[in-house]
Amino acid sequence: MTTVISSSTKPRPLAHPVDILNSDTARLYTHVHPALVLSLYAFQFKSIVADPVPALITTLIPLSILQIAYVAICLPPTGGTASAPISSDKRKLGEKKKAEKGKLEKEVGGKIIPAFLSLTVALVVAAPLLTATLVLFGAPLTTHHTHTLLAGAHISFLATLPLVYVHGVDGSTWKDIIALLRPVDEINGAMIGTVVGAWLGAIPIPLDWDREWQKWPVTIVTGAYAGYAFGKLIGGTVAKGKKIMFE
Repeated sequence: MTTVISSSTKPRPLAHPVDILNSDTARLYTHVHPALVLSLYAFQFKSIVADPVPALITTLIPLSILQIAYVAICLPPTGGTASAPISSDKRKLGEKKKAEKGKLEKEVGGKIIPAFLSLTVALVVAAPLLTATLVLFGAPLTTHHTHTLLAGAHISFLATLPLVYVHGVDGSTWKDIIALLRPVDEINGAMIGTVVGAWLGAIPIPLDWDREWQKWPVTIVTGAYAGYAFGKLIGGTVAKGKKIMFE
């Protein structure tokens, strides 16, 4: 006797790397953005070393603005695609005016609002989870709570905000993202780079160099910023479309 076990579960659609929007502004800003993020951190670095808490709070505000600008200008929102621009010479004058008005409304409703919602998710959900992860990986347990929370918030804004904007909060998608099962693109490349950079940033902390910049969480946040820029670059160019293979 042969027993056939059938499943009603539909096969999951094939995952594709995320492309930036097909516009000159998006193609330009996606390359300018990492330089702006690194410049922001470099400008605040001395203040972060001198007094991490107020400096990290101050830096978090312009970082959120830069990340919102990046996702709104360069990335398709949840369920969206990187569509090609429509040529203006193919429109009639009346249709063009109507399209311009509709485009403005679409940008506000379809880009800016999702960007702020993604910021909220990154701050309220992802930041506490990343803070707990930092504690599990050796962050001070009984002291420096605000320092650790701010480090988690910076890592969250860098790594998770763009991912939430593009992929939403679908559980199965996030399982694939966390398990590194999706093909590489610039947003999950940035996520991987941020996490790896923060992890490598912990290396100088226990070394007996007696340097001011070794205090918690300066090297962690520095590594996260550097890893973000590097991972975004690699993920959007030479590694795009590839999958991470585990032996």
